[in-house]
Amino acid sequence: MLVRDAATAGGPALEVCMLRRHLNSDFVGGAYVFPGGKVDDADRTGLAEEACVGRSDAVASDMLGTPSGGLAFWVAALRECFEEAGVLLAYPEGVGPGGALVDVSAPSVRRRLAALRVELNAGSVGFLEACRSEGLCLAVDRVHYFSHWITPEPAPKRYDTRFFVTALPPGQIPVHDDHETTDTVWVQPTEALERARAGEFDIIFPTIKNLEAISRFSTSAELLAAAAAVGRVPTVLPRVVADERGFRILLPGDPGYDDAVGPSSGTTPASTSDLGDIIRTIGADGRGGTRS
Repeated sequence: MLVRDAATAGGPALEVCMLRRHLNSDFVGGAYVFPGGKVDDADRTGLAEEACVGRSDAVASDMLGTPSGGLAFWVAALRECFEEAGVLLAYPEGVGPGGALVDVSAPSVRRRLAALRVELNAGSVGFLEACRSEGLCLAVDRVHYFSHWITPEPAPKRYDTRFFVTALPPGQIPVHDDHETTDTVWVQPTEALERARAGEFDIIFPTIKNLEAISRFSTSAELLAAAAAVGRVPTVLPRVVADERGFRILLPGDPGYDDAVGPSSGTTPASTSDLGDIIRTIGADGRGGTRS
């Protein structure tokens, strides 16, 4: 979740960047999502720690509750943010955590990064290798782990998805890639939720819940400070249950969640297509892996 503060009559207001998935996508086509995608094998190479500033693999893995390889999720989040939205969080070589990010004010730098993005999306260069050749180190210290969603068991295709949050770097403007995504919007979380309820904004269930979570904060600084202070992010595994009224989504803490094991084998008024629609809304992200 890439966030910034917008100037409004009432003062600064938190906005989040969302990209619209191509209508022909095989999953949630036309839906608005956060920049992101799956963790690639190339994100897990030995170059990861060399290319990252502010967080080791051991620390990242502990935060995610994995034995090792946790830093790859931060690498993937930053890579996808650059590939899909054209935003790069990186320090010039030699700059430590909290320092000044790469300066994109010079036209030559913007042109070089735009060309690098094309090369990455074409698969002609690897992200970590490109960072090393360009003298850049990924600013993983500025990216905070926010939530963890797993698609429920009835789904034929399941995703294990980590969401992250970071602030838009100064001077950078997100632009969709015109391939996987076709539109870029900055929107206040409450507005996105209102437009979704009105049927004007197609977003899936985990996106809705993350928007609800960040809508509690007035500014990006408040949100990032809260995210940085979280010691352990809980895993959310929705459960889909059937009763006389049809299928329902239960979240941890909801009445009946601990006893729910998924749709019963008995006959219910809901059809298989109804279940498919429910699963679609809680499909985590449609691409799996990690979301930034």
